[in-house]
Amino acid sequence: MDAMPRITHRFEFPDRFVAGTVGEPGQRTFFVQARQQNQLVSVVCEKQQVEVLADHLERILDELAKLADGSTAIPASRVVARDLDPLDAPLEEDFRAGTMTIAWDGQLDAVQVELFSVVDAEDLDTPRDPVDFLEELDEVSHAAECLSVTLSPEQAREFTARARALVHAGRPACPFCAQPINPEGHICPRANGYRRPLFA
Repeated sequence: MDAMPRITHRFEFPDRFVAGTVGEPGQRTFFVQARQQNQLVSVVCEKQQVEVLADHLERILDELAKLADGSTAIPASRVVARDLDPLDAPLEEDFRAGTMTIAWDGQLDAVQVELFSVVDAEDLDTPRDPVDFLEELDEVSHAAECLSVTLSPEQAREFTARARALVHAGRPACPFCAQPINPEGHICPRANGYRRPLFA
């Protein structure tokens, strides 16, 4: 049986493209959300996916800034995002992200970001690494939905600043085992009844 046509939610230089969360630290659900006028798409992501997306966007823009001959304006990296507002309502999951792709469009001087829906492992021709979110072409070909967003370098820097702050705003890491510390307490597997020194 032929595969169903893919549903693509396409945004070119959207009014808003942000990452955000719902819930308390340790139980947060991460979203990537795009809005253009009355069109709104919200994609559920893993925390690690948001971090990977931000890191790769930052790396691409940093490389372009080094290679730029003045024809393309690449803004400097920023620490604090201008957009700190909550996610747009109504917040409804359109799909859950699996693979992501990032590309530079030299004609538009823009970054192309695509998030593809999760694919059932039984539908894949080859097994995939669950940590490798970028450019799993086998999974891309089977994805039922896609969020495709064209961003200016300024919009990409803004997304990166907010996404990185969001990722680091969660639970603090234990200095001994590096696992996140829950608000109600933390049983450290490396402490074993005594505190290990911070520095050997």
